Parts: sequence; structure tokens; C-alpha cells
Amino acid sequence: MERLRIPNLATYLPIAPSDLLLAAPVAARFLFGATPAGRALQVGAVGVYAGSAALDWAFRADAKRVDFEAVFGVDPLAPPEPTASSRRADAERLAEALNGGYRPMKIPRRELAAEVDRHLTEFLAELTGQWLETSAEVRSYMLAQVVFPFALGAADPLTGDVAIFKSVGVFEPHVIAHEFCHRKGYLKEVEAQILAYLALAGCGDPVLEQSAFCERLDRQLWVLAGRKADRYNELLVEIGLREELRTGLERRHPSEDAYASLVGPLMKGMYDARMKITGQNGLSDYDEGFTNFLLAAEGTA
Repeated sequence: MERLRIPNLATYLPIAPSDLLLAAPVAARFLFGATPAGRALQVGAVGVYAGSAALDWAFRADAKRVDFEAVFGVDPLAPPEPTASSRRADAERLAEALNGGYRPMKIPRRELAAEVDRHLTEFLAELTGQWLETSAEVRSYMLAQVVFPFALGAADPLTGDVAIFKSVGVFEPHVIAHEFCHRKGYLKEVEAQILAYLALAGCGDPVLEQSAFCERLDRQLWVLAGRKADRYNELLVEIGLREELRTGLERRHPSEDAYASLVGPLMKGMYDARMKITGQNGLSDYDEGFTNFLLAAEGTA
């Protein structure tokens, strides 16, 4: 099998190059003022970021991509809309499966990331015939966390840097897989959602499979609830999801603090607009587009 390695050098640095790029002007001004040393610091930050990004993009150009329509028979950006009853039935089926075998998350993040990357790489290789190797490094902080307080994680599409901002319990394997899809070149959110789910859902590891099913269940219920937290929590009770998992899902849609309630709607609007400008459907791709695709591909829409 053909093999391709994307270096992802930025992911091994102690500080994310994107953070260095953003912070360098402030740090240079504070430490050196408007001096040659200050300008050198800024130029150095740009060089580190641009160099690692250019190297990765050069290698990524040879990566073979999954042809979604050829493989699954569905356009991920225009899947047919299922009925509400189909969506509800899918949620109830997922809840029943999840209730049958709860697995607590006990795997350290570094070990988990390596395992997720292995399954994702194997899955993509089956679809494309190419073994696409990338870094399995995950940061716990990036400045994007301040700008997007509603986000669970982030990926820099140029350098492949990935961060998971907080512990997300049963969702963590899927969140990591989603961000790793971006690292491997799948920049559209619905594509990352789909590939992350499919790579974990049939991988044979009960912890990773549980994460994939929880992601799908959460997204189905969020659409059924009209993206309203109160109704979402009612649905969790109605479908009879076991307490350990119900608590984990409830935490995904908490009441926002003062900062998040102020900044969140503004940044969500901007992010939604950015997605549409780049040929996506907007934030709905994370839930509605993702679940519509799965139901259509499985022939249950």
C-alpha cells in the first residue's frame, strides 16, 4: 500500500505556532518596543508558522481523498432530509445500544489520541488505498479557546495543530478523531464529522464505539430539540438513556457563563458565515448535515 507521511512539525513545538504568531506583536512591543529586536521576534514568529504550514501543505497535496459520493452514494453537503420519526427512531435505537454496555472513560489523552489516530488511519486507508500518517499530538490550550468559548476543540488547517480545550468525557475520542480528520486534510466540518464517526463506530474498541454512538445520539437529539437545551434534556429522559451517559450529554449543552453568553452568539454567527463562504452549509453541518448523511447512507432516511 502507498504510504504518505505529513510532517506536522508544528504539533511537536511547546507552543502552538498560531499562538506565537498572534502573541508575537504584543510580546515584541512589551519586551523590546519598536526596535530591531522586536521586529526580529515578529519576523521569526511568522517564519516558524509559514515554514511549518508550507511544508505540510506540500506533502498534503499528494494525499488521496475519500470520494464520498462514490463510496457512500450521498453528497455530504446535500443529503436528503429524513422525517422526524426516522430521526427519533434512530435516537431510540442508539440509546438502547448504549444502555447495554456503558464504558467509563479512563484512558489518558495521549494514549487515547494515538489509538484514535491508528483507527482513523486504518479506516481511511481502506477507502483510499493510501496509508496517510500524521502526528497524534494534542494540545490542551490554544488562543482560539478565548475567541470561540463554545468550541470543544480546534484545528489549525495550515499547520495541523490540534487542541482539545476541556475534558469532554465520553465524547473525547470522537472530538479527537474529528480534529485529526482536519489534520489529514478534510477541512469541511461535515466530512470530518462523518469520517470520525465511521472510523470509530466499527473499530471494535467498545470505548471508541461508545463515543461515536454518543456523538450521533447527541446530534440527533439536538436537532429534534430545535437546538434548545431544555427540550434536549427532556428528550434524554424520554428515550430512557442511562444516568451515567445522560449526565455526560447534559454537560454538552450547559447554561453559558457571562463571557460565553456575550461572546458566543457573536462568534457563532461569524463562524457560521465563514463556513458558508467556504462552501459549507454553516453550523448545521455539525448536527443536521452529519446525521442526515448517516441516515441516507444507511438507507433509513
